[in-house]
Amino acid sequence: MSKVKPNISKAAFWDVNFEEIDFDKHVRDVINRILMNGKLSDWVEMNKYYGAEKIKKELVEMRYLSDLALNFCSFYYKIPKEDFRCYKHKQSIPKLWEF
Repeated sequence: MSKVKPNISKAAFWDVNFEEIDFDKHVRDVINRILMNGKLSDWVEMNKYYGAEKIKKELVEMRYLSDLALNFCSFYYKIPKEDFRCYKHKQSIPKLWEF
């Protein structure tokens, strides 16, 4: 028996067929889209559906998070920024111009 899909708004998934999303297979993509484009209610629903531990595991492995999303997740889940893969990756790319 499969889990019931979370009650998430379609706004974050505007460019894909929402009905065809496999929320268990594409966990990292779902979390990323909700972080970048979702509403607060989507965030709450995502936490109920996946649980904090699974979300933490996926967050630290993401290749990209905006600075805002990174700071929020670091604070909310009490994970040091240095533990995030995207943070380490940003540090390894030299900035060409700093204005």
